Amino acid sequence: MRPQIGIALAFLLMATSSSYAQQNGTTDRVSVGVVTAARKPIAKSMDFVGRVEAVNRVEIRARVTGYLESVDFKEGDVVQAGASLYKIERGLFQAAVGEAGGALDRSKAAKVLSEVQLQRAEDLYTKNVGSAAARDQARAADDQAKGTILIDQANLDTAKINLGYTDIVAPVTGKIGRTNVTKGNVVGPETGPLTVIVSQDPMYVTFPVSQREFLRLQQAKQHLDVTQLKASLSFADLSKYDLPGTVNFVDVTVNRGTDTVLARASFPNPDGALVDGQFVHVSIEAGKPVENVIIPQSALIADQQGTYVFVVDDGKAAIRRIKTGGESGGTDVVVDSGLSGGEQVIVDGLQSVRPGSAVIANPVPQLQNRS
Repeated sequence: MRPQIGIALAFLLMATSSSYAQQNGTTDRVSVGVVTAARKPIAKSMDFVGRVEAVNRVEIRARVTGYLESVDFKEGDVVQAGASLYKIERGLFQAAVGEAGGALDRSKAAKVLSEVQLQRAEDLYTKNVGSAAARDQARAADDQAKGTILIDQANLDTAKINLGYTDIVAPVTGKIGRTNVTKGNVVGPETGPLTVIVSQDPMYVTFPVSQREFLRLQQAKQHLDVTQLKASLSFADLSKYDLPGTVNFVDVTVNRGTDTVLARASFPNPDGALVDGQFVHVSIEAGKPVENVIIPQSALIADQQGTYVFVVDDGKAAIRRIKTGGESGGTDVVVDSGLSGGEQVIVDGLQSVRPGSAVIANPVPQLQNRS
């Protein structure tokens, strides 16, 4: 009999605790995480796929043919304009300078002699001792000596320029790539690019804009210059680039094959996060900021009737049908209708929530304090 009495007492205790929970309003109350629907000024944006391009991209080439004596840089380093990159053997070019200098000195000496002979011929002709033909020949010889000096001076200048080409220097400041030749090779104009230098800060981002989108941008900014639109970037993994940019160029022609206009934005790149040739997502502001309701994407639920969220209304979960207006900041969405701001929107514990069920609202700080 005692086991039966124990079972009866257990049932009595369970019934009593259930009755107590109902009297105190704690039956089936679900703990949920909530975020207050915020009102913030949001500028509508248009998204494109773009490619990063260096403002200066220079292929380094040899301009004279010779034996490569040294490679004076470390691959991947930032080099300053004027820094030595390669040295070509100078001997033959120094000899050419000496030869051209000697030829110039010889022609100058010949010019001195021709001037003396011309003066003598003119004096003799004035005194009716010399002939006009002798005078004319002396004048022609003097003019020829003058022309020879010009030719020899040009040859000397060319030889000096070629000698200068034996020291290949960086024409711009930027990050230098891999060298395609090493010490000991013979290089020349036919060798092709020896290496590449790309500038780092700022960087360009080019992106194609369809004619329809371009017209929308013009209409949204009809009183502003399109080339002053603000731009922002995100990478392939959807992480955001911190620094904003500005559209600084729109092409003057439409690509007939794609019906797009090429646009370009400039972005500061002090830390080298943007790399030449990199694919990025470009977002362009398409209008003045308008105050909208913002909620986290994690609050959204979809069914056959559309999109809705759960809000806490007088301690109970209630459905609010909404219309969204696109993303804001990657983790939030803009609500065009259905919420007015200030509602407690459920973002955590949604799997346990039913319409009308009692809930305990717990704010989620990491979402509530988002920027």
